[in-house]
Order: sequence, then C-alpha cells, then structure tokens
Amino acid sequence: MVQQAKDERRSRADRLGFRVDSQTRALIERAAKLERRKLTDFCMTVLTDAARRTIDFHRSLTLSERDRAVFFAALVTPAPLNGRLKRAFGERKRRILA
Repeated sequence: MVQQAKDERRSRADRLGFRVDSQTRALIERAAKLERRKLTDFCMTVLTDAARRTIDFHRSLTLSERDRAVFFAALVTPAPLNGRLKRAFGERKRRILA
C-alpha cells in the first residue's frame, strides 16, 4: 500500500491544466459528490477510462461482411506487382532498411 501511494504521487507529478465554464464545473463537481470522491480523483479516473476506451477503439478494426470478403480475397489472390508498388518497396528499403 505504501509503494502504491508513492507511485501515485510520482505519477501525479505532471500537471494537465484546462479551463471549463461554470456549468461544466458544476456538473463535474456534482458527479464527483455523487460518487463521494474528490474532484481531482474523479476527473483523473474518468479521463483515464475515456483515454483507454479511445485507444482500445482505435486499436481494433471492424469490417463489414463485404469489406471482409474483399480483404481476404486480396490476401488469397494479391494483385500483380506493378511499377508503383515496386517503387514503393524500393523506397521502403532505402528509408527503413538502409
């Protein structure tokens, strides 16, 4: 428990400041009181949860049935290598593998 408190203090060394209008502040304060939490703790939890959901959403890709069929068809029978694709592979090799 002591280590957790130290880690929390250390992790809260950086500040994230922003301004809100009085209506928004009152709304957030009301929600924090309903949860019986301090305003900062409530905001940190809500912001962290929202950030995790956003990252998770962007981490995965959901395809429609049509898009899925097109994607797998391209994997099974890829298009022939054309000049543009050859140049792109050459550029990748030059930039990344050099």
